[in-house]
Amino acid sequence: MQEKGLIVAISGPSGVGKGTVAAAVEAKLDGIRDVAHSISVTTRAPRGTEQDGVEYYFRSREEFEDLIAAGEIIEYDEYLGNYYGTPAKPLARMAEEGKIVLLDITIEGSLALKEYFGDDAVTIFITPPSMEELRRRLEGRNTEAGDVIARRLKEAETEIMRAEEFEYILQNNDVDETSDEILKIINKESR
Repeated sequence: MQEKGLIVAISGPSGVGKGTVAAAVEAKLDGIRDVAHSISVTTRAPRGTEQDGVEYYFRSREEFEDLIAAGEIIEYDEYLGNYYGTPAKPLARMAEEGKIVLLDITIEGSLALKEYFGDDAVTIFITPPSMEELRRRLEGRNTEAGDVIARRLKEAETEIMRAEEFEYILQNNDVDETSDEILKIINKESR
């Protein structure tokens, strides 16, 4: 029996390691399953060496709103004053092709994708080992001022209270272990 494509929506607080864990999952699936990474559209400015069309599609607020009006964004959210959204057509196409599609996405985004794609999507919430560890990780990025980190930590407390809305909840103590748990979920859900 051929394994079906699956949209894997990974959410959790900023700094919890969603992107790092998703990259580890992708590396472990290399040569085993065809993996695709959905690229979100955002109105936030690029950080560091981020490039348009690689980490995100960076668009102006007006361009983003035009995409919404045209029905080209399946879900979107506003987080800390910036829009983040997911284009629908590429996701549907990749799942139909039998690919595992990994998304590092907001809570609202994960829940909207699950509602839209049903059994073709799975939602995973990643928590930090502690709020102190989350603070350390955010500070370790060296990409944001202290006031932004404080806002992210406050938002994280609210986000963690919503973890029960997800099908799976994983604590990210170790990237290797967390990525192995996600692989088990993918194997279970794609059969």
